[in-house]
Amino acid sequence: MMRRFLLIATPYFWLLALFLVPFAIVFKISLSDAAIARPPYMPQFDWAEGIRAFISQLDFENFVFLTEDDLYWKAYLSSLKIALISTVLTLLVGFPMAYGMARAPTEWRPTLMMLIILPFWTSFLIRVYAWMGILSNEGYLNSVLMWLGVINEPLVILNTNIAVYIGIVYTYLPFMILPIYSTLERLDGSLNEAAEDLGCSRFSAFWLVTVPLSRPGIAAGSFLVFIPALGEFVIPSLLGGSGTLMIGKVLWEEFFSNRDWPVASAVAIILLLILVIPIVLFQRNQQKQQEAEQ
Repeated sequence: MMRRFLLIATPYFWLLALFLVPFAIVFKISLSDAAIARPPYMPQFDWAEGIRAFISQLDFENFVFLTEDDLYWKAYLSSLKIALISTVLTLLVGFPMAYGMARAPTEWRPTLMMLIILPFWTSFLIRVYAWMGILSNEGYLNSVLMWLGVINEPLVILNTNIAVYIGIVYTYLPFMILPIYSTLERLDGSLNEAAEDLGCSRFSAFWLVTVPLSRPGIAAGSFLVFIPALGEFVIPSLLGGSGTLMIGKVLWEEFFSNRDWPVASAVAIILLLILVIPIVLFQRNQQKQQEAEQ
């Protein structure tokens, strides 16, 4: 009995300690007011005044402020757009690679898997800095294209949204490939052969059989790319420059430049809700589908 209790309680304790408690702290700060103090917000809990007096000083002014200032909702919309396009591009690049890995000879699959994981052996920051050297006006990409005669003058790629897309796709590509590969590897190849025997072309069999059966991997990979891309800060800061508006950059500026912790916390709470609500709805939909199949 005790072993079962510990087995069940461990993940819940982990969720409580590393998600719910920090969320409660950030939510409390989002209801506070900025102040020149340490920490830079008011009110602070005082046992002498009691909990009722403490709660009475909290309000939702910061959330109202976010709706009134168009900078924030434009940053949310821009982040959603960039994250969505990056996820689609990552899927378009990652699915063929995962499919090729799943159809490769068995003895080659560990090597291909290692090549996919290999970028993680290098620091994330170093890899982003490397792309700055590749995409700059005097970088390797422009030098090669000009040497081949493809272009006559350097392309302006760095400090644009295109550079951000390239950085996100490159960085999060393994997170898309691995779930799809895991799903495709378990598929029975005889299903495609049966579809072809029934009159489907090879492409039709792939589109009508392989793609629908790989949806769990596609969904998992898309979430693994979309969620961190939405709140990305390093890639848009280094590759996108000042012209790229993303909520991660706004959040960093509110915390460290403006030192307005309450507004920054309100920005973080809304960002978290944007991420959590679709995930919860997706999980409920998956549960309903599983119950319907049973």
